[in-house]
Amino acid sequence: MKKVIALLLVLVMAIGLAACTPKPATPTNTGDNTENNTPETNTPEKETLKVGLVCIGDENDQGYTYNFLRGQKAAQEKLKADGLDVEWVIKYNCISGAPVVDANQDLVDEGCKVIFNNSYDHAFAIEDLVKEYPEVQFVGMTNENFYKDDLDNTSNAFANIYEGRYLAGIVAGMKLNELIEKGTITADKAIVGYVGAFNYAEVVSGYTAYFLGIRSVCPSATMLVKFVDSWSDPTAEGDAAKALIADGAVLISQHADNTNAAVEAEKAGVFHTGYNNDMRSVAPNASLVSTRIDWTKYFYDSVKTVYNGGTLAPDYCGTTANGEVVLTEYNDAIIAAGTKEAVEKAKKGIADGSVKVFDVSQFTVKGEHLTHAWALDTDGDWVPDSNEAIINGEFKESYFQSAPYFAIAIDGITIVE
Repeated sequence: MKKVIALLLVLVMAIGLAACTPKPATPTNTGDNTENNTPETNTPEKETLKVGLVCIGDENDQGYTYNFLRGQKAAQEKLKADGLDVEWVIKYNCISGAPVVDANQDLVDEGCKVIFNNSYDHAFAIEDLVKEYPEVQFVGMTNENFYKDDLDNTSNAFANIYEGRYLAGIVAGMKLNELIEKGTITADKAIVGYVGAFNYAEVVSGYTAYFLGIRSVCPSATMLVKFVDSWSDPTAEGDAAKALIADGAVLISQHADNTNAAVEAEKAGVFHTGYNNDMRSVAPNASLVSTRIDWTKYFYDSVKTVYNGGTLAPDYCGTTANGEVVLTEYNDAIIAAGTKEAVEKAKKGIADGSVKVFDVSQFTVKGEHLTHAWALDTDGDWVPDSNEAIINGEFKESYFQSAPYFAIAIDGITIVE
């Protein structure tokens, strides 16, 4: 049923209205992933804490799962330095359905007290299992439905990756400006291609933020988006990039788990910005920069909280200001002059609120500026008189919940088959 609700939510938001109300009454971006009543004092003598991690891919995917594993390893180093006895048990290549259930069951049987699931579909698979083990805390990362249930042992975690995409968009826009100034392209040929996983709020929010970052410095830019209908399909991602380049894209970006889009950009002699990983190694002449979520802080804080007998908050959202949404190293050989300065200025603006990623004055929908965009309640019911998503001239993404809910089709972006 929750899958049906999720699909209906995508359809509703595609016509300009946005997602769900929170379990708590306050906005989710608190910067604190523990409940206020769970101090780290008065804890008993500790045994080894076992921690589970269920991954959609493995350490060889060079993208999505690799990014989680680097956060896990960095967190473990910090936990060890603190003298905490923590053992991680990791399950790989669990895409959805029964394998995810089996992996979580195995981790429970092995004695894990907190289990992180790193893909959107994972939480749907285990929504019955979590009820059987109230003493185990389950976290759905990049999900939303654990936030909407009424269980004390489930949590969601995500980060404002749209902020990082906006910043990466500035890098791309500066490169487009350079190409225009050099006469390599004309202003009307500043076409960006975007390889998207699914036509779903997280992806739409991301590529829209990226496009708005581009437009903030290169107003003539347009974008083509092609979906591959998979979180991780290397061949499809590469084919989509090739098709977008054939359609005129001079720069490629992605919300896809692998490096194939970057490889195709390199082959075609166009430019690229990536996701989850620095892709200069596979596209040294194409990849300008990437954006990613740094999961170190969340893993460290969460495991330490459980180790000390605490309970995780139902929803957590990392931010650029907290250092949890970051850009990888720039490709200094090919970024445009002035790029770093432009990004740094925008980054400070995001942190202090002077730069609003989804500023409704900066985009239109069918030629009109948005004045209203409603949220839905936690059951997916329509509530047109509450949770107005546009506040002070900005669509407030990830304000009511950490999971993105911007799924509005704005002008300048075209979906291609």
